[in-house]
Amino acid sequence: MFLVTGASGGIGRRVVRILRDREMSVRAFVRLTSRYGELEHRGAEIFIGDLEQQKDIHKACQDVQYIISTHSSDGNPLALDYRANIELIDQAKVNGVQHFVLISVLGADRGYEDAPVFKAKRAVERYLESSGLNYTILRPAGLASNLLPLAERFRETGVYLLIGDPKNRTSIVSTDDLARMVVDSVTVAGARNQILPVGGPEILLREDIPRIFGRIFNKEPIIINPPLFMIDGLRGVLGFINPQAQKNLGTFRTLLANEFFCTTEEITNLEAIFGFELETLEHFLRRYLAV
Repeated sequence: MFLVTGASGGIGRRVVRILRDREMSVRAFVRLTSRYGELEHRGAEIFIGDLEQQKDIHKACQDVQYIISTHSSDGNPLALDYRANIELIDQAKVNGVQHFVLISVLGADRGYEDAPVFKAKRAVERYLESSGLNYTILRPAGLASNLLPLAERFRETGVYLLIGDPKNRTSIVSTDDLARMVVDSVTVAGARNQILPVGGPEILLREDIPRIFGRIFNKEPIIINPPLFMIDGLRGVLGFINPQAQKNLGTFRTLLANEFFCTTEEITNLEAIFGFELETLEHFLRRYLAV
C-alpha cells in the first residue's frame, strides 16, 4: 500500500494515476474541500483528513509500505512543509515503511533565510536523511504544469508578466516525468538514499518561456517586465497588514530573484538513473494545450 499526501495536487494526482495504472494499492490523503473524484474513479482508497492533525496522519499511515509526500504549503509552511512531514517520517519509522519519497525544492540547501518553504524543506530533508529509513528526495527546479494557466491566459491576451531578471536560468521539468520518477524511486537502486536535483532537458532563460508560448500559439509575445523592487514594496505594505503573508511572499521573491536550473551533467545522471529521456517544456505544453 502506498500513501500519497497532496494526492489531489498537480504532482500527487499524477503519482496516483501511475500507481493505479500499475495496479498498485494507493491511499490518497486529501482534504474534504479538494477535488478527488478522479482518484476515487481510478480505484484509490480515499482518506479525508488534515495534515495539521497528528491523529489523521497516524490513521493514514496504518498498514502502508511506502509513503510519498507531495503536499505543499498553501500559506502555512511551518505546519505543512515542516511539521506534517516530520510526523509522517516518525510514523514511517514506527510502521516499518520500506521507502519514503519526499518532494523538496531545488535550492533548499542554499540557506535562503527569507524563504520559509525552503527552510522547512531543508530541515525535513536532514531529518529524513538521519531517520534510518530508505528514502529518495527529489528537488524539482520548476513544474511545467504550473505554467498551464499562464499559457491559457497568454492564448487569450498575448501578454506575459515576467517579474525580475529575464536572463535568469531555469530548468522546467515535465510534471508527468517527475511523477514517474517519484513512483520509480521506490524500486530503482540508483535513487535509493539519494537527493536528486530534477529539471527538464533544457536550460532556459526566463524570457524563453513567453517565446515558447508565442511559438505554440503563433503570437508575438507582449512581455511586461516590472522590476523586482515592486515585490519588495508589496512586502513592506504587507508587513503592517499581514505579517504572515509578508513572510510567505519571501519565498515567492526568492524564486523570482534567483536561478533554479540543473546542469547538463545532473540531467544526464537523472536520465541514466531512471532510464528514460526527459520531455521538453514545449512538448509538455503542446500535449496539454492540444496545439
